[in-house]
Amino acid sequence: SENGTRCILSSSSEFPEGFFTPQERKDGGIVIYFIIILYMFLAVSIVCDDYFLPSLEIISECLGLSQDVAGATFMAAGSSAPELVTAFLGAFVTKGDIGVSTILGSAIYNLLGISAACGLFSSVVSRLSCWPLFRDCLAYTISAAAVLAMISDSRIYWYESASLLLIYGCYILVLCFDIKINQYLMKKFSPCCTCFTKAMEESTEQQPLVGWRDESGPLIRQQSRTDSGIFQDELDYSQLSTSLHGLDEISEDHPNVFTMPEADMKRILWVLSLPIITLLYLTIPDCRRQFWRNWFMVTFLISAAWISAITYVLVWMVTIAGETLGIPESVMGLTLLAAGTSVPDTVASVLVARKGNGDMAMSNIVGSNVFDMLCLGIPWFIKTAFINTSGPIEVNSSGLTYTAISLICSVGFIFLAVHLNGWKIDKKLGTICLVLYLVFSVLSILYELGIIGNNPTRVCGN
Repeated sequence: SENGTRCILSSSSEFPEGFFTPQERKDGGIVIYFIIILYMFLAVSIVCDDYFLPSLEIISECLGLSQDVAGATFMAAGSSAPELVTAFLGAFVTKGDIGVSTILGSAIYNLLGISAACGLFSSVVSRLSCWPLFRDCLAYTISAAAVLAMISDSRIYWYESASLLLIYGCYILVLCFDIKINQYLMKKFSPCCTCFTKAMEESTEQQPLVGWRDESGPLIRQQSRTDSGIFQDELDYSQLSTSLHGLDEISEDHPNVFTMPEADMKRILWVLSLPIITLLYLTIPDCRRQFWRNWFMVTFLISAAWISAITYVLVWMVTIAGETLGIPESVMGLTLLAAGTSVPDTVASVLVARKGNGDMAMSNIVGSNVFDMLCLGIPWFIKTAFINTSGPIEVNSSGLTYTAISLICSVGFIFLAVHLNGWKIDKKLGTICLVLYLVFSVLSILYELGIIGNNPTRVCGN
């Protein structure tokens, strides 16, 4: 730093050089970057819709997971794969610090931006249960507070990173006994808190299990939160029919991905996405088809890897496009880059919200943030405990107070807004979340630019 001004590395320094020079991009080459960005959005939606979510559904069926538990675990882990890759790159390759823009931008976008997208882009009003949202918000608050406490002295020790892994382990343990804990809380607090029983009854009535593809398909069965659980004694797996994508028709194989849609707009998109469809078909087993059904874990892992690769290209293109347009680095980190790295979470959450699975969507939104904290703990622990045992990891803790206040406020707002909105995700909640996200983003950008507060920054070398 010079004269109190903090120097931050350019985002493009962590990516390969573009295939156009800066002048060529300004002369019109940037249009190619925007075309690639739109194509990557299309690619990640195809991976999520055709491979990632169907494999998640079979995993949930085999383990007897309820919607919210599946969203907080496998769905959060798979859609947050880009963050895990980024965390490892930051710890072992680029040696980059954890800047306030990365933590704040991603967390705020995940909580408010994706919630806004689920409400605004979904034509179905999704009912929510009280306990899953409270459980995930509490877990995220604890994990965020732990991370903030660790980096308060700008040093990360091995026992501090190990505590992050322990917190996530406790979170998974709570999810394992989720049904029993939920039933206990229902009995304990239902007399004094009607939201538990009311939200539960509405969720049971309003969230039928329908086919993933065939929206006009027959109603399979209604599932309450006591219908499934990891350690439930009387679990009838034969009754655990599909809840997302039409595996109820076991006797009939799923249509081939090369079947052309009937609608004109879908045909255009299908033709444009044919290279992606072909590449994914050759590399990922389609577990919706009977021949590959038992390969669902392979489908899950390969689709998560594809999501990471596509997101890397997407963020690379967005970074270069932002620099070409002259968008400041701090603004990029809080807006475009935060949204870019969270594209899989956004697509996956909106897709399940449009089918009325609100608990799964919200648990993925908050659960992915909890998993992001684990993404920080794993590389930190490996580096401090096994690779560089001589000393702690040095990190940049600038903006810590503002980060803590913003995270706590956003978590509290989500829970309060859902409660006041009658425990449902609709366009009203989406609009409110969008407005608040814009307010948080503007304040954060002003803080990063040094207009408010005392945190002036500049790009190193400029």
